[in-house]
Amino acid sequence: MPHVIVKLWPGKSEQQKARLAEAITQDVMDVLHYGEESVSVAFEEISAQDWAEKVYKPEIVKKVASLYKKPGYTM
Repeated sequence: MPHVIVKLWPGKSEQQKARLAEAITQDVMDVLHYGEESVSVAFEEISAQDWAEKVYKPEIVKKVASLYKKPGYTM
């Protein structure tokens, strides 16, 4: 615990995904004070054609209250 799932379009290299997994793991350890052995990171590739139905509508629109970073440019 925790387990982080990153959903993204296909096309990123294994090296990019490994670097992101390392960065996420380090941030989880730094911010939440878990050891590396407690953190897991997975990637789910979702095609652009399926994004709206499989990710945007069910996980962003319907769960907007639980988002700490919403889509868009402001942070």
